[in-house]
Amino acid sequence: MVLENESNYRDRSSAIRAIAPKIGCSRESLRRWVAQSEIDRGRRDGQSSDERARIRELEREVRQANEILKKASAYFAQAELDRPLKR
Repeated sequence: MVLENESNYRDRSSAIRAIAPKIGCSRESLRRWVAQSEIDRGRRDGQSSDERARIRELEREVRQANEILKKASAYFAQAELDRPLKR
């Protein structure tokens, strides 16, 4: 809405100030949404929404892998402690 009607206002900030109350959100939220929309469309540098989602997914996978490694490490450490000593 902001990008479509920006030409009707003095500048983008004025458009955001006018439109935010009409759609029931804060100016800062609307400003961020507009900026993210421009990034997603390739008009501005930054992380796209798809990239952010992929990074979150990869971080989740890394946390899961780390948990598996911790459990395996504890299992093998316990097995080593339970093993009879060689003399």
